[in-house]
Amino acid sequence: MFIKEQRNILYQLYLLNAVYLKYDCAKEINNYKLGIMMKKTILSTLIVVAIGGLSACSNPSNTSQPVNVTKQASMHKFSDFSNEFINNLWKQYPTWALYSGFHKYDSELTVPDAASRVKSLAFVKAQRLKLKSFSTETLQANQLIDYRLIENLLNSIEWDINSGKSWQWNPSQYNVAGGFAQLTNENFAPLDERLKSVLGRMASVPDFYRAAKANITNPTLEHTQLAILQNKGAFSVFSDDLLAKAKDSGLSTDEKTLFIERFNASKQAITSYISWLEKLEVKLKKNGAKSFRIGEKLYEEKFALDIQSGMTAKQLYQKAVADKDRVQAEMSKITDKLWSKYFKTAKPTNEKVAIKQLIDKLSSNHVKRDNFVEEVKAQIPELVKFVNDKKLVTLDPSKPLVVRETPTYMRGFAGASISAPGPYDKQRNTYYNVTPLDGMTDAQAESYLREYNHWILQILNIHEAIPGHYTQLVYSNDSPSLVKSLFGNGAMVEGWAVYTERMMLEEGYANFEPEMWLMYYKWNLRVICNTILDYSIQVNGMTKAQALDLMMNEAFQQKTEAEGKWRRATLSQVQLTSYYSGYREIYDFREEYKKRLGKDFDLKAFHEKFLSYGSAPVKYIRQLMLNDLKK
Repeated sequence: MFIKEQRNILYQLYLLNAVYLKYDCAKEINNYKLGIMMKKTILSTLIVVAIGGLSACSNPSNTSQPVNVTKQASMHKFSDFSNEFINNLWKQYPTWALYSGFHKYDSELTVPDAASRVKSLAFVKAQRLKLKSFSTETLQANQLIDYRLIENLLNSIEWDINSGKSWQWNPSQYNVAGGFAQLTNENFAPLDERLKSVLGRMASVPDFYRAAKANITNPTLEHTQLAILQNKGAFSVFSDDLLAKAKDSGLSTDEKTLFIERFNASKQAITSYISWLEKLEVKLKKNGAKSFRIGEKLYEEKFALDIQSGMTAKQLYQKAVADKDRVQAEMSKITDKLWSKYFKTAKPTNEKVAIKQLIDKLSSNHVKRDNFVEEVKAQIPELVKFVNDKKLVTLDPSKPLVVRETPTYMRGFAGASISAPGPYDKQRNTYYNVTPLDGMTDAQAESYLREYNHWILQILNIHEAIPGHYTQLVYSNDSPSLVKSLFGNGAMVEGWAVYTERMMLEEGYANFEPEMWLMYYKWNLRVICNTILDYSIQVNGMTKAQALDLMMNEAFQQKTEAEGKWRRATLSQVQLTSYYSGYREIYDFREEYKKRLGKDFDLKAFHEKFLSYGSAPVKYIRQLMLNDLKK
């Protein structure tokens, strides 16, 4: 899961809650949460699209020259607008700027009250007017994608405030921990400088939580419980260690005194919010709460904004149902091949029963509970070597990847996620967050480990790290368009990670071992069923019992995994569809591109060309790459 901290950060840290971050999300406080991961910077030299090849005098006739000059001028103006837009965005959303690696507004914490929502809508209106002043016919193709991404972002902000209204029903989006964690844990500036920013932000923490209480009018029980869990995790940030750092720092005596006062006030505000939520939880359990299901109308609207696939949510759902049957048929073929290797008894006539029995047999091969995080660390170099040996995509050894235990304030949503920097601070660490199994009972841990068994743990690491999320996000940071990196498409990000899973096996990872392919199909079936599950729950009213039946008996998942996915599906909407949507678009496009180039097709060249466009929606990347073939 990409704690894809892009737009999701804006949503979750502010009034605009989406989930991906993952991604994730977060991606998350998707710290996943859907962007976090992309900490981005505004260097106008990176935003300006190279136009040297677009000669204003390409046609010597007098009639065509003014047209080309006009187009070139429009391109320059749009580049200037993009630069200005991002600067204005950071002023409007300083915490998003902080996550993106732009540190001019680190000391500011926006209070999510009615005034801030009015300000956000005014921002949308003003920027939309500026955007509409450009004729899309005068923009270069790459800029036209940026135009659509900015347009989509503005529509998403407006939709969340006026239609989605998560600021009213989702208490978990009110959590200040993530921004403070960025300041205290990341060494992008001297400690004293960062502590001064912490000091400034803490001034608004009490008002932040007062506004949160005023906003929450009709919460869901599920998001209330998540808010309690994650805000308790905030004390891992507002800790004695932070206070000790301030006392030992170079802050002035007056600043240290003020730091202690604001630190205590912040902890009290968080404590008060948790206490208020716990009382609210009791009332909701007694009197009933708002349903977490958003219904077909809102779901389709959110799907169109978040996924940008060209399909409706219903169409994608129907495609997933058909794909589920196809994948199950492939699993049946492998089960026939492997049955006698693992069983002396006759294979059951019910194909799904046979598949499930074989998977259960294989799933006992897993890492020990206490070695889970360490095993993830150990597998990363092996993946790097395979990608390099097979020449699948160029990896940059100077961009660090750090496997760590998931910070407590980020737990409770996903077991594994990526938190990555952006173009402003490309050399900072990318974190692969892996949640240890400390909080599980022995039975829960065994179920979890059987789900992430010997084979699937490798697929998970391909997805999250090499050459999945980590690799894609490094390339995204190097894209010449900050717009594509900052406002990247969650379906492309998740889709790339899912695509790499199959691609690696196609290229010989695990030596075409049938056990690995069976487990891959099981994993891929989960991606497909994520779409079926999310749509069915949010639109069709699927019950928990029906959801568990789908996941355990149709997708062959362990109970702990299925229970966790049910929880996730009650806490997010649409994000679970991004995996399948993006994967199908990328894989289908690769096959189309391969067919067009024939013997000239080069997989590595395709990957690097595809990734060079940042995190743009797949439909736009496809358009640009096919246009290049015509030149």
